[in-house]
Amino acid sequence: MKRVVITGLGAITPLGNTVDSLWNNILAGKSGVGPITKFDTEKFKTHFAAEVKDFNPEDYFDKKESRKLDLFSQYAIASSDQAIKDAGLDFTTMTDDQLAEVGVIWATGNGGITTFEQQLEEFHAGDGTPRFSPFFIPKMIVDIAAGAISIRHKLRGPNYCTVSACASSNTAIINAFDTIRLGKASVMIAGGSEAAITKSSVGGFSAAQALSKNNDNPQGASRPFDTDRDGFVMGEGAGALILEDLEHAINRGAHIYAEMIGGGMAADAYHLTGTPPDGIGAALGMTKALKDAGITADKIDYINAHATSTGLGDLSELNAIKSVFNNLPVHIGATKSMTGHLLGAAGAVESLISILALRDNIIPPTINTKNLDINIPKGLNIVLESPVRKEINYVLNNTFGFGGHTASTIFKKYEA
Repeated sequence: MKRVVITGLGAITPLGNTVDSLWNNILAGKSGVGPITKFDTEKFKTHFAAEVKDFNPEDYFDKKESRKLDLFSQYAIASSDQAIKDAGLDFTTMTDDQLAEVGVIWATGNGGITTFEQQLEEFHAGDGTPRFSPFFIPKMIVDIAAGAISIRHKLRGPNYCTVSACASSNTAIINAFDTIRLGKASVMIAGGSEAAITKSSVGGFSAAQALSKNNDNPQGASRPFDTDRDGFVMGEGAGALILEDLEHAINRGAHIYAEMIGGGMAADAYHLTGTPPDGIGAALGMTKALKDAGITADKIDYINAHATSTGLGDLSELNAIKSVFNNLPVHIGATKSMTGHLLGAAGAVESLISILALRDNIIPPTINTKNLDINIPKGLNIVLESPVRKEINYVLNNTFGFGGHTASTIFKKYEA
């Protein structure tokens, strides 16, 4: 099978709207969390989230085009444009046959929920006459970001959306990886975007007892593994990766960030929203990723944990890591402590962060965790407060979603 490398990255996040700004803020241990500005939260239990700041869609497309796109699609196009530019790809110079070798697999958990909510509010505020926008459906449906990216660049390779809740964008990356190594495309744009800081989404997750209610200290609310954690912090944004056939990348002189060598997907088969205490699905996903990569557990230097800061979820994942890695000295970190939980976009943004950790030989910190939960398995090497500098050759990124979906990706330093 073909080798697959990462040649471009793009990011729109609560910690910055470029890859460099995101990475610098991650290493500085900065929180992207603050009061919700998108709607009045007075009657809500949670008043804060990790919002994207200072995003201007007109930096990427004109005002007329932006009106046809939900915010999740705007984030998708912006981050993928960054990644395409970073990879040095110029689709305008490619032939039709070459464009047929470039595809898009783009993920989201909630799709155009902003559009859906706005349209229903306008309908109920009216006289009952169904005056819906002709753009309602194409702005709302979850696959439209993948379609919009391909239309923008006339890309005619494989094109679709993956939806597996908070595992969605890791699933997209794994599918893109498989597409290239099986010879079905030369280049794939993969990632995910989410714009779900809305009344219905925040209200729904709050009703499910999933969100933190630490309104007195929003920036300290996302505290994975801490004994006082009380739920996750909603985030939004997008992450994009360019995956490329190694030979194709070499032939065009591309810069290579890392090589992707494995991906594993599994299911908890346990509960609609809960995770099994022993983390059996997570363990199976990680084990499959290691097998797919053809390496043993002792090779992994850093795990970017899913670690949403929920009581049962954090322990379930750590029990899974313990079962797979036992007492190996692998470093474990949780960057959601800074970005919040980007739901369907989490896997892409955290894979991107993992790749940068690999490039720079530095493991990001987990902030806000002051008192480790006494129920955490012994012998785990969790990185707290400050980055750790060490030689990193292999990284693993975990994502898990409602429905019991698990997806783990593995990247390694590129060697010619």
